[in-house]
Amino acid sequence: MLYAILCYHDEDFVGSWSKDQDEAVMKKLAVVQDNLTKQGRLGPVARLLPTTAAATLRKEDPPLVLDGPYAETKEQLLGFYIVDCTNLDDALDVARDLGAANPGGAYEVRPVGVFRPGGNLT
Repeated sequence: MLYAILCYHDEDFVGSWSKDQDEAVMKKLAVVQDNLTKQGRLGPVARLLPTTAAATLRKEDPPLVLDGPYAETKEQLLGFYIVDCTNLDDALDVARDLGAANPGGAYEVRPVGVFRPGGNLT
């Protein structure tokens, strides 16, 4: 089963890291990613650009486009992993490994339903 591991953190805090601090965290995360890749379990990984680069489409009549993220929060969605895991406990173990490599923040773990053309959801 595929799981999305959504990475939340204080965007201003992460943005304040020096280049060396950021590279050190990314190097630790790469160890976890490499292990998952060797096991054939790592899917797409994305680091999102800052929320200042985001836009939100509100489904009103007519639709309204707003600058920035949809909601005001203390932590922003900064990226995500798609990982093949046997169950939620396995996915939480991966999130723990990522958390050990990345100080602070939170990880939301959700099963992924994959939509396939023709109407099949797996």
